Amino acid sequence: MTQVHRKDDRPEGTFHIPLGFASWDVNRVTLGIAGASVLGFLYLPIVVLMIFSFNSNPITRLPLTEWTLKWYDTAFSNEVLLIALANSVIVGAGAVAICLVIGVPTALALDRYEFPGKAVLRRFVILPLTLPGLITGVSMLAFFNMMGVSLSLATVLIGHGTALTAIVVTNVFARLQRYDRRIEEASADLGAGPLRTFWYVTLPNIRSTLIGSSLIAFTLSFDEIPVTFFLTGRDNTLPMYIWSTVRRGITPEINAIGSIIIAVSICLLLVAVFIMRGEDRRSGPRRARQAK
Repeated sequence: MTQVHRKDDRPEGTFHIPLGFASWDVNRVTLGIAGASVLGFLYLPIVVLMIFSFNSNPITRLPLTEWTLKWYDTAFSNEVLLIALANSVIVGAGAVAICLVIGVPTALALDRYEFPGKAVLRRFVILPLTLPGLITGVSMLAFFNMMGVSLSLATVLIGHGTALTAIVVTNVFARLQRYDRRIEEASADLGAGPLRTFWYVTLPNIRSTLIGSSLIAFTLSFDEIPVTFFLTGRDNTLPMYIWSTVRRGITPEINAIGSIIIAVSICLLLVAVFIMRGEDRRSGPRRARQAK
C-alpha cells in the first residue's frame, strides 16, 4: 500500500522558514545557542582582560580612555614579576619532565605486564588528581618536614610533578589500549631490540598523546596555588605573586602579563596542532599503502 505524505508532514522539532529557504532543526539551533553562551561565559572575561591591558586608565573600570602600551613596559620593567614568571616556567617544565619520566613507564607497565596489585595501582594512580590541592600540599609539607628538606622551588617542582603524573599515566594508558601491538611484533621479527622498537615504533604512535598530556600538565602546574602555597620557600611563582598583588586591587600590569600568557598559550596550542597535523599527514600515505 502506497503511503501518501502531505506537504505539511515534517519531522518533529522543525519549523519552516516563511521565506521558503529550508527547515531548521530547533534542537540544533538551541544547542548552538547554549554552546555559544557557555563559550562566551568562559572567554569573555579573557577578552575583557586583554582590552583593559591596553587602556591608559590605571583603574580597571569603564569607560575606556586612551590606548597605550605602557602597562606592558611596566610589566617587563618589574624585576620581581619577571623572576616569578621565570620560576613558574622552570617549575612547569620540571613538572612535565617528572610526569613523563614516571608516567610513560608506569603506563607501559600497566598495559603490558601482569603483577600483584595491578588493579589497585590502576585505581590509586588517579588519587592525586581527585584529592584537593589543600590536602596534597599539607601532606607533602609534612613529608618534607619529616625528611628535613628545606622548602624551595625544588620542593614545589617535586610536588607538582607528583600531583600531575596521573595525567600522563591515564592518557598514555588509554592510548596504548587502542594501539595495535602487531607492529611492535613485526619490528621485533625484523631484528629490532626493545629500545629501538620503542623509539621508532611505539613513541611515534603515542607522540600526540604525550604532547597533549605535557601541555595539560604544564598549564595546571603554571597556575597551581594550593600546593605551591605550602611548598614554596622564599622564591615566588607567578600565581603567588599575582595572588599577593590582587589583594590590594587588580592593576593593569597584571592585565598585561595575563595577556602575554594568553598569547603564549595560544602559540603553544597552535604548535601542538601543527605537530599533530603533520603526524597525521605523514601517517596518511602509509595507511593508504597498507590498504592497497
